[in-house]
Amino acid sequence: MTDDTNALAVTLFSEILTADQLLRNRLSRVLPKGMEISHFSVLNHLAFVADERSPAQLANTFHVTRGAMTNTLAKLEWAGYIHIRPDWDDARRKMVAISPAGRRARDQAISSIAPLINRVVGELGDDRVRSTLPVLRDLRKQLEGE
Repeated sequence: MTDDTNALAVTLFSEILTADQLLRNRLSRVLPKGMEISHFSVLNHLAFVADERSPAQLANTFHVTRGAMTNTLAKLEWAGYIHIRPDWDDARRKMVAISPAGRRARDQAISSIAPLINRVVGELGDDRVRSTLPVLRDLRKQLEGE
């Protein structure tokens, strides 16, 4: 790798990591009281797929350990945002579904974060955001493949 390519790579990843940290910080401040980004992410995913998922599938989707996902799911279940039931085909496994309260909490979270993300996209401009998405998707896919 040339020095120019190395510097470009370091700059790219530095910008991504800094943007990620800043975004997480801002989102944490506007999410409904007691909701963490991990909670919102799981609720949003379950609402989007509109189907049950096993804890292992969710851990794989979010690239976290099963223990970390179990912890998140326990908090969501305690709050009444998800239902966890035994898998009828394999009693060793469990299945997770979003509850009506979880869907309401997810919708409230989206209402809370929408002004922030809309303002950011508005300031950057729709065209710039659209032109950046393919690069970010390709980067994600490349990193997922490793």
